[in-house]
Amino acid sequence: MNWLIDAIFSITSGVAGSVGLGGGAILIMYLTAIVGMEQTKAQGINLIFFIPVAFVASIIYFKRNLIKWKIITQTVPSGILGAFLTFLFLKRANYLVIGKIFGLFLIAMGVFIVVKEIKVRRRV
Repeated sequence: MNWLIDAIFSITSGVAGSVGLGGGAILIMYLTAIVGMEQTKAQGINLIFFIPVAFVASIIYFKRNLIKWKIITQTVPSGILGAFLTFLFLKRANYLVIGKIFGLFLIAMGVFIVVKEIKVRRRV
């Protein structure tokens, strides 16, 4: 891997992830589409990559009093359950299917965000 390209995508992923914009999607797309890595390996790297990124961003958000603890306590348990169920699914899933599901998810989220933004701008 070219260290400069790796650094550019890592910085971009870190910036996007620290503001909640899905930096993992950027990193996974880079690792699968450009580096040629298997989807599940890219996902594993992404998870490890975001532990320190999330830690640093969380400290900053905490210091700025931007964390709503009630929402955290309501959403984290189901997020952990979702991660565990996904792990069980990935153990049995075809790698091509996983990549297609991930791609469809990204497309769906992109469409959702664009539609929502159009609705918000029409109100203004």
